[in-house]
Amino acid sequence: MKTALIQLNAGDDPTENLKQTLGYLGQAADQGAGFLLTPEVTNCVSLSRRHQNAVLTRQDHDPTLAAIRDFAAVRGVWALIGSLALKTGDPDGRFANRSFLIDPKGGIAAWYDKIHMFDVQVTETETFRESDGYRPGDRAVVAKTGFGTVGLSICYDMRFPYLYRDLAHAGADILTVPAAFSPVTGRAHWETLLRARAIETGCFVLAPAQTGAHPISHGKPRETYGHSLAIDPWGNVLLDASDAPGAYIVDLDLSLVSKTRQRVPSLAHDRDYSGPKDPE
Repeated sequence: MKTALIQLNAGDDPTENLKQTLGYLGQAADQGAGFLLTPEVTNCVSLSRRHQNAVLTRQDHDPTLAAIRDFAAVRGVWALIGSLALKTGDPDGRFANRSFLIDPKGGIAAWYDKIHMFDVQVTETETFRESDGYRPGDRAVVAKTGFGTVGLSICYDMRFPYLYRDLAHAGADILTVPAAFSPVTGRAHWETLLRARAIETGCFVLAPAQTGAHPISHGKPRETYGHSLAIDPWGNVLLDASDAPGAYIVDLDLSLVSKTRQRVPSLAHDRDYSGPKDPE
């Protein structure tokens, strides 16, 4: 199956970001891709809650979601919108970081809210408190398609392997990990963690990413790592998009999922056990 990872250098203007995104989606569809994936926060990269409140919308009114649904229907393709930053109407004003799987008729086949919030101090000068602006989700999601079953996740989720094992046990053949990854942690951990998630589950891992220094008009500047990756169930890197925006095509042989799991059937070897005790 021909698949496209869309690597973006999105800013904090959703209208400009949508132009860039649709351009790359069109290039990918022209090359025959039937499953197209965009990165985390496709519609708006911003650390300013004031600016987000000014430009973000609720799901039913989001122009990026509407445009990509229309695109999928016209081109007859599956599309994963890695995530959109969306208003929720929550009393505390927090947003949703929500991923959407769109079917070839433009319908929303599944959606997933990021569970694990990126609340970390990466360096002395780089601190993130995602939970200040976003409320975490509370459900894992898989969705059947015409080519396999997709397990949804977003960025920081990748550090929690039990989520991916649960997705694989629920039938996932493909794990999606759209991201806007810090360059510091990206250089250290990005490929290693994604390859581990593929090896542990016997799944394909598809990780479209934001890249570069983002055009920010309000608030703190933002830079991301790029290197969108496609990884097969044996842990081989099929595609590394380096750091340039664009549409990157990779062919997936989904028969490798069952072949890999036959070679190392670790998903069938789970055992119940009691937890560790504090040392006396």
